[in-house]
Amino acid sequence: MAKNVPKERKIGMYKAILELETLDECCDFFEDICAITELRSMEQRFEVARMLYDDNVYTEIMQKTSASSATISRVNRMLNYGT
Repeated sequence: MAKNVPKERKIGMYKAILELETLDECCDFFEDICAITELRSMEQRFEVARMLYDDNVYTEIMQKTSASSATISRVNRMLNYGT
């Protein structure tokens, strides 16, 4: 997918997310717009980020999440240098 998504399309999606009011609405929304593999990947990366934030080491994160060292490294880089 192109990196330069038109701003109005990108902002529109985030505005829609902000309008969700319940956990069920949120789950339904993401299940409607994402493939199951995309959801599982985001869930895994979120768990990796949480574990990195809690100072877990890569080997422990790999064992508990089944994430590759490349995924853990990518998430770690975003935690340290992303927005």
